[in-house]
Amino acid sequence: MTNVFATAQKGAGVAVSAGHEQVTFCQDIQSGLHAIVAIYSTALGPALGGTRFYPYGTEDDALADVLNLARAMAYKNALAGLDLGGGKAVIIGDPDTDKSEPLLRAYGRYVNALGGRYITACDVGTYSEDMDVVARECPYVTGRTIPHGGAGDSSLLTAFGVFQGMRAAAEHAWGATALRGRRVGVEGVGKVGHRLVEQLIEAGADVVICDVSEQALDRVRARHPGVAVAAGRSELIREQVDIYAPCALGGALDDDTVASLRAKIVCGGANNQLAHAGIEKQLADTGILYAPDYVVNAGGVIQVADELEGFNLDRARAKAGQIFGTTKKIFAIADDEGVPPAVAADRLAERRMSEVGRLRGIWLRS
Repeated sequence: MTNVFATAQKGAGVAVSAGHEQVTFCQDIQSGLHAIVAIYSTALGPALGGTRFYPYGTEDDALADVLNLARAMAYKNALAGLDLGGGKAVIIGDPDTDKSEPLLRAYGRYVNALGGRYITACDVGTYSEDMDVVARECPYVTGRTIPHGGAGDSSLLTAFGVFQGMRAAAEHAWGATALRGRRVGVEGVGKVGHRLVEQLIEAGADVVICDVSEQALDRVRARHPGVAVAAGRSELIREQVDIYAPCALGGALDDDTVASLRAKIVCGGANNQLAHAGIEKQLADTGILYAPDYVVNAGGVIQVADELEGFNLDRARAKAGQIFGTTKKIFAIADDEGVPPAVAADRLAERRMSEVGRLRGIWLRS
């Protein structure tokens, strides 16, 4: 057997413990495809979320990541005001050596077999050009290149949305949205991080960065010689900064980080920043204002979702600009209800999924 397509519906195994509707394992031995697709919720519509191509150490590591990411996408899409549910996919492997046309097309066939319940897009390790290849086998693809009717690189509006969330956090913390003169530490200057740095510098902020990739650091320094570079992540955490912006992989906020962090605000583009439950309370107890990641980094999904209507940058940018107001609303709810912002965001997202999702039970005659 060269192909495997195994699905766990809600009510079976790991899908129950995580609350997901469906978890699908996909394998094509000849192309080397080993993928997992997780659908958390279709209460608001088809589950939209990117495909991460990453060399996970084990399948269990990949499964844990895709389950967390799919849930975050459901909440992100809900708070972004989209009529879309949440899902995510991971391809296990090194994108630099394992990615190929046959693998991407095999993946596209598996996505197609889900019948539109899941719509894929780009994520870590995948690009718009890859989505064009996937789309040769499947219509449920967004985040495509401009020549193929897509929006291109979704990091453009992801960074814009993070910047809007940062402005809202600054207003809540200091009474003004201006970031001029504020010192911002950006961890990870890849797809999203380097674009965020550009917007911060344009806004007059002082920026210090770190990244595991020297190439990424060199790219930013070449464009912005005035940017400071921390020796590493631990040094950046201890920097005297006003805002810490995690823009690399998830889990950036753990017990040690919170204990060492000197920033007043945390607002960045990375997904799943809270390493475990309870970190959100630690941040609040320490007096650090946390802008929930899935709220402020929703600009990317807003951008790719707009392709479903025929992409219009002005329309997508205007919707991503609403992240400012949504972030302010979450801070206000958190203050009124005496809970951390992450809890307030969860409640608001769950309310929309419940209230709007309920309407699907109203039968309409065709």
